Amino acid sequence: MAGGVAIAERGRPLGSPFSVWLAFRAVPFLGAGLIKLWSYTLRVKREGFEPVEALADRDERFILAFWHRRLFMMPLAYPFRRRTAAGEARGVAILSSDSRDGERSAATWRWFGIHAVRGTASEDGARALVRMIQAVKQGWDFGITPDGPRGPLMALKPGTVALARKTGAWIVPVSLAFDRSFELKTWDRMVIPMPFATCTIRYGVPYQLPPKGDDGPETARLQGEMDELEQWAEAVAHG
Repeated sequence: MAGGVAIAERGRPLGSPFSVWLAFRAVPFLGAGLIKLWSYTLRVKREGFEPVEALADRDERFILAFWHRRLFMMPLAYPFRRRTAAGEARGVAILSSDSRDGERSAATWRWFGIHAVRGTASEDGARALVRMIQAVKQGWDFGITPDGPRGPLMALKPGTVALARKTGAWIVPVSLAFDRSFELKTWDRMVIPMPFATCTIRYGVPYQLPPKGDDGPETARLQGEMDELEQWAEAVAHG
């Protein structure tokens, strides 16, 4: 496992062969399997999907921006199977911390075809941004939780706007709403759908940013659009 090797080489061994297998193979496999089984019970609807589908058809890169509390079923928002001109598989990438928890998370999302770019924006934002830019230029779309990994809750950090400027990728705000769900008592108030709930995925209108400009208005714009999506999702949840 490439991520595990990288951590070990940095002087943070992952443990004995059995503990490595348990924590970074078995647990992610079971966790991913549970999430997939859970998702199969949901009735999925999409709103505003056609412009995003058109981007994929034109082989253009895009950034899905969503709040951390909507992460649990977010793989449903990316139903694409993309390839480079050379035939290499591509899809969506995420930023995952270079730590044991990050390795476990990366191993779980790998079962969904999600590629983990290692690094933590809160620890070294410049380095993380460079890795994200490289991933987009290599043909990956990107999924970003602008308030992750530890908050403040639903407060936009600058990485999304910077990534869009540096790569020309389209920004697509997105949210998931469930007609029946519950919240975890975590910092992000993670939303978990009840089995057999209806899941509605709403995409904002895709847009691009010029290579240079004032990030302040663009940050405020994206914050506003994501807040509107969150208000919509809460309205669906409460009938």
